[in-house]
Formats: sequence, structure tokens, C-alpha cells
Amino acid sequence: MKFRPCIDIHNGQVKQIVGSTLSSDVASLETNFVATQSAADFARMYANDDLPGGHVIRLDTSDQTKKSALAALAAYPGGLQIGGGITDLTAEALIVAGAQKVIVTSFCFTDGKLDLPKLQRLVDRVGADKIVIDLACRKRDGQYFVVTNTWQTFTDTAISAETIATLSDYVSEFLVHDVDLEGKKSGIDQTLMQLLAAICPLPITYAGGIRNAADIALIKTIGQSRIDYTIGSALDIFGGELSYRVLVDCSLGIEIA
Repeated sequence: MKFRPCIDIHNGQVKQIVGSTLSSDVASLETNFVATQSAADFARMYANDDLPGGHVIRLDTSDQTKKSALAALAAYPGGLQIGGGITDLTAEALIVAGAQKVIVTSFCFTDGKLDLPKLQRLVDRVGADKIVIDLACRKRDGQYFVVTNTWQTFTDTAISAETIATLSDYVSEFLVHDVDLEGKKSGIDQTLMQLLAAICPLPITYAGGIRNAADIALIKTIGQSRIDYTIGSALDIFGGELSYRVLVDCSLGIEIA
């Protein structure tokens, strides 16, 4: 189990948002934190602290955000994964620009249905070892369904053993954003955590609702020490109370008190 750092970028700035409010309507966006440091500054910090496998997420398609994301990749070459609007036509250039892997969600779906031929085109471009699928999900009718298009559109794909088995041939790991908890610092979804631990054979990272060391301990217990985690709004580097430095120590094998 490892701590994976994050850099979420919106309009060129590093931000922490409430995930369920992300849409094309900027006025509806609920923002928890706006950093004064650049994305590259955070990337350099993660590099200095030897934290590979973090996520750069482009939350919009602005030129400022694209430029900021590229600067982060350049600051920590081979150390960061990148997601946000990536397709088979853009993925290879991002790997060349320094991305460790590319993260995709919406690209894998057409009209709300999983589109494996599209995913195969991506594999043909960069290789499955360079691909992460973000199974960003929301709960409906007792099940967790993948959501696309800035986390607002439900697909017909549920988080299940069958889904994971199908996708595992195309990717090297999974990222799961629990969208309804993202940015709320309200605690993790233990039911989703149990499901992920039971069905996922590949490396997987959970994001959503983590607020303190007790939540991290729950992830370790429920996730059987196999599920990595990423934290945004709760971290002190993003205006929260949970110590980033403590998590760095944890990643070096020092237990959280």
C-alpha cells in the first residue's frame, strides 16, 4: 500500500475541487483550494520526496491547463501519470513528454458503452504497460457505475469482477475516483473498498473522501494492504489538516502514529 500524490489542474492552476460539481458550467464548480505554487513546483516536490506514480489530472481543456500539465511532466520525467481528455491520438506525445503512463476514462466509451476497439487502438499506440483506466464512479440503484464527461454522465458499465477482468487485458493498473465523495473529506466508502479488494488483480489506487490517518488505516485493513491511495483536499499542502510530510514518511516505511 502506497501514498500516490496528485496534481489537479483547472484553468492552469493547481486546485482541489468537489468532484461532483465538475462540469462545463464553471459557475457551479465548488473549489476547496487554489494553490499559489505551480504544477511544476508540486512535481518537483514529489520528485525530491521520491514519490513516483502520482497523478496529474487536467480538469478542463484550456491551453493554460495543458501547458501547466506539460510543465509538471517535465519537472518529474517518468514519475507522473497524466489524465484528462486523452485519446489514442494524443497519448504517445504525452509519454514522450515525460508521462510515466496515461490515464483514460471517457475515451474508452461510446454512447455510454464500453468501446474495446478504441481501447485496443490506444494499446497499439503506447502499450498496455503505459495505460491506466480511471474507473471514476458514482452509486446508483445500489451499484457503482463508471461516469464520463467530467464525471457527469453515467455509463452502463458497473464496477464488477466481469468489468475488471475484461479491462485487465488492456491496462497495467486502475485508478478509482469515488466521485460522490471526492473533495468532501467525509470518509471513505467502505463498501466500494471491499468490492475493489475482492475483484481487482492489478495495482489499484483509490481516491475520494479520505480525511485522516484513521481512513488510511481502514484502507489498509479493508484493502488488505493491496490498494494504494491518493489524497487531495485533506492534505496540508492543499489547505487541509493531514500532514503531507507524515505520508512521505509512511511511504518510506515509517508507520503513521
